Amino acid sequence: MEKIDKKIREIASKLLKEGKVKLIIGFEKGTLPLKARPTFVRKPEEVEKLIWSSLCENNLAVYIPFYRKQLDNAEKIGVIAKGCDTRSLILHIQENIAKREQIVIIGVPCEGMLDRKKIEREVTPGIITESTENDDSITVKGNGFEKTLKKKDFLCEDCIICSHRKPIVYDEIVDIEIKEPEGVDVLNKVNEFESKEPEERWKAFTEEVSRCIRCYACRNACPACYCNECFVDCSRPQWLGTTVDSETDLQLFQIIRTFHLAGRCVNCGSCSRACPMDIDISLLVSKLSTDAKQYFGYETGVDIEGKPVLNKYSEDDSNEGFFEER
Repeated sequence: MEKIDKKIREIASKLLKEGKVKLIIGFEKGTLPLKARPTFVRKPEEVEKLIWSSLCENNLAVYIPFYRKQLDNAEKIGVIAKGCDTRSLILHIQENIAKREQIVIIGVPCEGMLDRKKIEREVTPGIITESTENDDSITVKGNGFEKTLKKKDFLCEDCIICSHRKPIVYDEIVDIEIKEPEGVDVLNKVNEFESKEPEERWKAFTEEVSRCIRCYACRNACPACYCNECFVDCSRPQWLGTTVDSETDLQLFQIIRTFHLAGRCVNCGSCSRACPMDIDISLLVSKLSTDAKQYFGYETGVDIEGKPVLNKYSEDDSNEGFFEER
């Protein structure tokens, strides 16, 4: 990983020194084991804190909407982006959050991010105090234990089924030799859910979301959730109550948010990873993503010239499920 860190720092320093960007959004080492955290670099001398590892799980595109004023003032922003981040940046460009020329994309091919919760469960009841990453393994240490784990066995669920690990677009690239996975069954989780009877699906859904505490971590981690006022915060009209006492409100929050992401989600898994209650939020949006691809041949963020599926109409669109056969 040191080679990748060095390349990222070289690119970032060059961009800042030449005045091509005012800001670089990337990652630095976190204060806790198994954590890298987003960082914001504005000076060439600060680039030494930039890192890259299999713990850089955040989708950094989430920060772009916060800088719309700076972008409008002709300040360019650099983003260190893996495959899913670049797809989210394409979505932002298509939805006029930013123009392509305003974002300098530093692409980094990704072999998948590690799931911190999976690793912690593996060593329970031990508490991890230190971690060291190697090419294909990670060693974790704690009081009285040391364990080396294969990375491929502890990837985030959405990374396992990811078929776009290379950046879709970029201005600079950290050239890493990786292969896109073959034979990935993206639909496996969705098909398993859909194979249940309607009553079983509803029961599974309601039991899952019953743990929701309305912290909105899923919304805040999602690069596609950037409304100035979220529907859950509206008071006129008030769409939902403000407590967790109503099961209906918990269900409606997840359902409405899911439909807001129809044809816009890149399946980065940020929502599920951010959830403190371990709710499988990404399953719901994965369902609508697969529907968009099945019925309209559309996949979010893979074609910068394309239009979002709900922003266009074609006479060739499938009407399956919309009309009854006569």
